[in-house]
Amino acid sequence: VFQKWVNREISNFDYLIQLNTMAGRTYNDLAQYPVFPWILQDYTSEELDLNNPAVFRDLSKPIGVVNEKNAKTVKDKYVFLKTQYENFEDPLGMIDKFHYGTHYSNAAGVMHYLIRVEPFTTLHIQLQSGRFDCADRQFHSIPATWQALMDNPNDVKELIPEFFYFPEFLENQNGFNLGQLQMSKEVVNDVVLPKWAHSPEDFIYKHRKALESEYVSAHLHEWIDLIFGYKQRGPAAVEALNVFYYCTYEGAVDLDALTDEKERKALEGMINNFGQTPCQL
Repeated sequence: VFQKWVNREISNFDYLIQLNTMAGRTYNDLAQYPVFPWILQDYTSEELDLNNPAVFRDLSKPIGVVNEKNAKTVKDKYVFLKTQYENFEDPLGMIDKFHYGTHYSNAAGVMHYLIRVEPFTTLHIQLQSGRFDCADRQFHSIPATWQALMDNPNDVKELIPEFFYFPEFLENQNGFNLGQLQMSKEVVNDVVLPKWAHSPEDFIYKHRKALESEYVSAHLHEWIDLIFGYKQRGPAAVEALNVFYYCTYEGAVDLDALTDEKERKALEGMINNFGQTPCQL
């Protein structure tokens, strides 16, 4: 598969899907849903110029520190936790030392993006005790979602594959009452698109074109190293500011060794809520 990708016999999209599959990701498990990268950082221009490197996100950095201003906060948190737990017995070298307390891919994040389409709408409502969450916390705008990532080092959601092929998830075709934003009183309906996208179909077309662009083809391996490769764990992950809560990693917890049923259930719930880091390839 790797050689086919290098030879450009398969697209960037297909390569990412295959990597996700090899790393145990599947559409059948919200806690291990396929993960894709944010690839652009220009959501405000009238036109999208894919020949300009400045429109692309830096794929060598985790999404939490793409904004350089967040890097110091993230580093300081890790150093603080490390000093707090330096005498703590920790065979994996991961317990309670992390850059991010949330994950770039989890069930809540998938439902957040797919709230307008079933069965995700019903799943969301079930989690919210039979109603929609507060409108301000919903996925209502692509430019606003990107800005929130840039402003908040604790918001580290990457994308899902649907951003590259499924325009319907950006439309409120079922007419759900998603409420209105508190400040602007704007009614939440279809997802607000970047200025350069004239329709959901146009957004998907241009976004997919960006994924297959020369810039992304030349830099995609840097993001793959962070998510699936050698920068996923160990010293390389620490250096790359890419360490997540310990129970998100494969092999970090031996559930079969837990004899206490309550403890096991609590840990399983924690793993499902936090999300899971893909198997290292």
